[in-house]
Amino acid sequence: MKLYSTRAGNIYHMKSGYDCFVPKSLNEISINVDEEMIDLLNESNLLLGKLDGVAVNLPDRDLFISMYVEKEATVSSQIEGTQASLSDVLQKNNTEKRKETEEIVNYVHSLNYGLKLMDSLPISIRYLRELHRELLKGVRGETKNPGELRRSQNWIGPRGCDLNNATFVPPSVELMTEALNDLESYINDDVNVSSLIKIALIHYQFETIHPFLDGNGRLGRLLIILLLKYNNFMNYPLLYLSLYFKQNRTDYYSLLMNVRFKGQYEEWIKFFLKGIIEIASNSIETITKIIELKEEINDKINGLTLKNIETYHNVINYLYRHPYFSSNDLIEEFKITKPTASKIINKLIELKVIVPTSDKQRYVTYKYERYVEILEHGTEL
Repeated sequence: MKLYSTRAGNIYHMKSGYDCFVPKSLNEISINVDEEMIDLLNESNLLLGKLDGVAVNLPDRDLFISMYVEKEATVSSQIEGTQASLSDVLQKNNTEKRKETEEIVNYVHSLNYGLKLMDSLPISIRYLRELHRELLKGVRGETKNPGELRRSQNWIGPRGCDLNNATFVPPSVELMTEALNDLESYINDDVNVSSLIKIALIHYQFETIHPFLDGNGRLGRLLIILLLKYNNFMNYPLLYLSLYFKQNRTDYYSLLMNVRFKGQYEEWIKFFLKGIIEIASNSIETITKIIELKEEINDKINGLTLKNIETYHNVINYLYRHPYFSSNDLIEEFKITKPTASKIINKLIELKVIVPTSDKQRYVTYKYERYVEILEHGTEL
């Protein structure tokens, strides 16, 4: 590790012979808010407000949010090497990918847990530990003390590296505790900086402290949406930066490193704000497409001359939560006969609402294709 500036922190030589980086308290950092950053802040605030406004018009907001969270969880896990796609997650009975999708399902659960926990706890060290425990429960990292701050030194670098040739070594355990206490205060204190800049700095600081043995990346990305909600930027959790970080992975990591070793906070903040602008715009577009799709499909159903048209509408609503399904799923969900389920499925195929996922004659599953395509857009590179 080579330090070019001490603006963001210092390198400490430990008695055992290795060096670690210790960030300065964020309260000590003065950010140069230039005209470009002001423009990015204004656009970010505008689009976050617009996104929240568009979400109000969703026909089933909770349903859409649950699907969108699954999309975010998929991308966040893909960043760390999970091979499962969004389609794998949506196919609940996909035993072939079960282990891969468990981490994603756990991420979804953890976000919901974090939102609920916000009612009784401030975002604090205790809050982060609770969230970390949920995030690693039964998945990768479960053997590395979920919910417990690390008691040993960790490091970041290529496979096979050690403390002496790692790309980055976070603060030692003793210095980490002090840095975390500073971060907790910064999160909950009123500071003389825009809240979006504050969230960008918190994400950087958390990833730099790296307080857990595993799961720091997943938790750090999850923390962004929780902070946006905590700071009243949105009523509905619909903006996730994992896709932006994935698509700009090299820049993401290099900019974090440049803050640490070169003190380049402003470049990181601008990158972060550009991500909010890009993802908020994409989310607004996605929501708009889903609203348009639902209206189109409803019009098709309303155009049918059927006695049981209400059942068709109920099935369509079901598909937004279960875009992959079988005939038996409909039979169980709606207490209908097999011939009725087959009739509904054949009619929806005829209307080009659903497609079979294989040519098998038995145990066929079906896919609400256009809906899945809208959700999947951009998740796989």
